[in-house]
Formats: sequence, C-alpha cells, structure tokens
Amino acid sequence: MSLIPWRNKSKEPVRADVSPLAALRMEIDRLFDAMARDPFGALDWAVGGSRGWVPPVDVAESEDELTVRAEIPGIDPKELQVNISGNQLVLAGEKKESSERKGKDFYQTESRYGAFRRSIPLPDSVDQENVEAEYVNGVLTIRLKKRQSAPPKKVEVKVK
Repeated sequence: MSLIPWRNKSKEPVRADVSPLAALRMEIDRLFDAMARDPFGALDWAVGGSRGWVPPVDVAESEDELTVRAEIPGIDPKELQVNISGNQLVLAGEKKESSERKGKDFYQTESRYGAFRRSIPLPDSVDQENVEAEYVNGVLTIRLKKRQSAPPKKVEVKVK
C-alpha cells in the first residue's frame, strides 16, 4: 500500500488564470478525493461543508419487531430526539464540540460535530404505540414492536 499525500483542496484559493472548465475539473477531483477519504461525508461539498454529520444506522427486522441501532457517541442522551411521524422514525440531535479542541492546530481530524437529523422509513406493520428506546455506551437502540396481523381470511366466491 502506498501513501497518498493529503492536502486540503477546499481551502486553496481559486486562481484567476484557471479556465472555467479546468476549475470544474479541479472541483470534480476534489469531490472524488473526499469520497475516497470519507464515503459517507463526501456530500459535504453540496452545502459548502456545513452538513455536519450523519450517524451510521443499522436496521434489522424479525417476526416480532423492528430494531434500529444508531452509533452516536459523545451525545448527551437528554439532547436526543426520537419521534415517529407518519411512517418515519426521525432521529435528531446535536453533537457539540468540546471546548478543549478550540485553539489547537490539528494535523488530522476525523471527528464530526454539529446537528443531525436522520429519517428511517417504517413498514405499516409497526405498532407506533409500542416503542422502546435505550442509550448505552454511545449506541441508541430503538425497538419497535409489530402489530399482530390477522390471519388471511378466505372469501368464498358465489356464482349466480
């Protein structure tokens, strides 16, 4: 494996002597570089790098329940918002930057800070009144019980 030198292309000034086509090419190169470094954060360019972060989520389904696990370390559980709106589970909160980071020059930083909002579509079988949420060691686990569906009913077709 060879090392690739890293430089922050987003902070480089735009040169006046570069044609618009060359500037487009440099922006595309920057996007692909960002995608290679951080595939889930590569869309930061779309909103000027202020998108914040999005916690990774696992969704599993069994016969009885739907389980959603979100990795959100460093967040005060009181700051988390878990809502069900229609057929969407909405997770929201904010990971605040610690004060000890201010005033330091970093050679590399991979920690993400800022507000997040994540919507997860829910199947119709979820009982929205029977939901449990638990936050342990930076992992939010939400268990959504399913409604008991009625067995299929056979309908007899009458012939006249």
